[in-house]
Amino acid sequence: MTVMAADGEELRRLVDVALAGLAEGAAARGGPVPAGEPADLARRVEEVLGDPLPGAGLGAAPALRALAALSASGAADPADPRCAAHLHCPPLAVAVAADLVASVLNQSLDSWDQGPAATVLETRVVAALAGLAGYDPARAAGSVTSGGTESNLMGLLLARDRAGVPGLRVFCSELAHFSVQRSAAILGLGEPAVVPVPADAAHRMDPAALDQLMGRAANEPPAAVVATAGTTDFGSVDPLPEIAAVAAGHGAWLHVDAAYGGGALFSGRLRRLLDGLPEADSVSLDLHKLGWQPIPAGVFLVREAATLQVLQRRVAYLNPIDDEEAGYTSLLGRSLRTSRRPDVLKIAVTLRALGRHGLGELVDRCHDLARHAAGRIAAHPWLELAADPVLTTVVFRYAAGSDPDRVNAALRRRLLREGRAAVGRAEVGPARSVHLKLTLLNPHATPADVVALLDDVVAAGAAEEQQ
Repeated sequence: MTVMAADGEELRRLVDVALAGLAEGAAARGGPVPAGEPADLARRVEEVLGDPLPGAGLGAAPALRALAALSASGAADPADPRCAAHLHCPPLAVAVAADLVASVLNQSLDSWDQGPAATVLETRVVAALAGLAGYDPARAAGSVTSGGTESNLMGLLLARDRAGVPGLRVFCSELAHFSVQRSAAILGLGEPAVVPVPADAAHRMDPAALDQLMGRAANEPPAAVVATAGTTDFGSVDPLPEIAAVAAGHGAWLHVDAAYGGGALFSGRLRRLLDGLPEADSVSLDLHKLGWQPIPAGVFLVREAATLQVLQRRVAYLNPIDDEEAGYTSLLGRSLRTSRRPDVLKIAVTLRALGRHGLGELVDRCHDLARHAAGRIAAHPWLELAADPVLTTVVFRYAAGSDPDRVNAALRRRLLREGRAAVGRAEVGPARSVHLKLTLLNPHATPADVVALLDDVVAAGAAEEQQ
């Protein structure tokens, strides 16, 4: 018999099955990533999965147990201190539990009658996050998104709408996220509409260069500026007050991609990095980075709710005007999506459970780990630090030997192949020299864990030198 999630007893039974499968798979993996070549893992998936759509089902418990174990055995485990390649956080238990609640209830935020309480919950939580960003919550608005890419697309869409003409020039740092170019392509502007602005020695957009480039383009289509608060590689934060002044001087829409650095808003120590954020017209945050949420948990904010009008649609079966006038408000005009799960629930639970100070403590712990790693790297004779950490990312390289580019690229793959560690890759400077990157988002990792990870890097580098 098919059993729905509303059957609490069956759900509890299957949750126990899933947890058993996760434990079995994690034990089989035994490290931060699965050891072996990618083809080995692909074969194992084929063997366990078999026919993805058999004629007769296997039953709920056997299918769940087998694929939970497979997924865990083949996972990159962000809760392992040696898994530090990406902006990929270990989620909080309370957030995962809240995510289960959202899945069981299966609400949708495209009409009030598909998510009555969730509609109010998202409105309230977005207003609170707008206040955290420095906006007036009574005037601001926004929505929970799938992440920074969707939020950046929305920011540029609103900028294009305000321009009122088909064209738009987009100015961003040469180190800005690739989604800026992708968004320009999706919006029909074309990637050449994106003008890269040089970064300074601290890997931040140069406001003087921005002003100069915008001045040269004064007779071209209207402009938008995308500032970055937390670059993917260096975690660097563009000088937001100066960039806001330049954008305002040219009448340009200012969007701040704070998908990574937005977590600094929780930290008393790091919050000052985001001075100037309230001057932005729109902001992107990702709480599945420095917010420890299960993916997805992006947030898009606008300073003035009226700017979202371009997204508004009136559809009889979702948000008829007489329903809205009677108080059955809809969030359809706050998002690019129609069906949309209430990812706000896990965010709301986390904010209530930890508060700003609790989340700020987690941010500061990760920042401390990054500073500790940088100190150890700077003192090591075979390692070379590329820059002091700003947030929780550390870029460096194994500098011994005659061909460091080859060795750094190879040692990273060696660590993956052996299942010992997941370390990121960055290409630095005009020569695009190959570097390594630690993205430290595990607040329960220790300085000793960081030292052990660096020891693994050095050992792998020395082994590759002999190749």
